[in-house]
Amino acid sequence: MNSVLERPANPNGKGRVTLRTIHEELASLRQRVEDLEDLRELNQAIERNGSKPLTSWSKARKQLGLA
Repeated sequence: MNSVLERPANPNGKGRVTLRTIHEELASLRQRVEDLEDLRELNQAIERNGSKPLTSWSKARKQLGLA
């Protein structure tokens, strides 16, 4: 059987599309989309808070209960 969904007979066979490579590529793309969504949220937060003064580390520690 010579299907693109089965493993290539040659493990170094380049250019073959397999179910495994499709799965790995899909997982990689999902992670990339999550990273881009996180970056978009971060940029929006920076834009919203751009003119506000920053919080000092000592105040942040107190607010988080780390002091």
